[in-house]
Amino acid sequence: MAAVSSSIVTRNMADFAKQTGNVYKSVSVISKRANQISVKLKEELNSKLAEFATTVDNLEEVFENREQIEISKHYERLPKPTNLAIEEFLEGKVYLREPDEEQQEEINL
Repeated sequence: MAAVSSSIVTRNMADFAKQTGNVYKSVSVISKRANQISVKLKEELNSKLAEFATTVDNLEEVFENREQIEISKHYERLPKPTNLAIEEFLEGKVYLREPDEEQQEEINL
């Protein structure tokens, strides 16, 4: 993952409108990409933590698992999915597909 600032950043709204021509459409695209990133990160975290799953309810064993704690802390320190999505969008790494317009072009041919 790219190095993305986790602090608050003031953004120029015109930058968001460049790709789509509409700020609201851009925010919608960013939101959908953030959801994709969030799901991917959650799946990664769950798969890594599943390796440590036990059926024993012994509290001492649960608290002693340092590797599991370090993995969790690593994911907590990652930039938020929204910040990652915004950076990807502004860098032109997000692909925008509008099926309605594509279908309309096929009809007009």
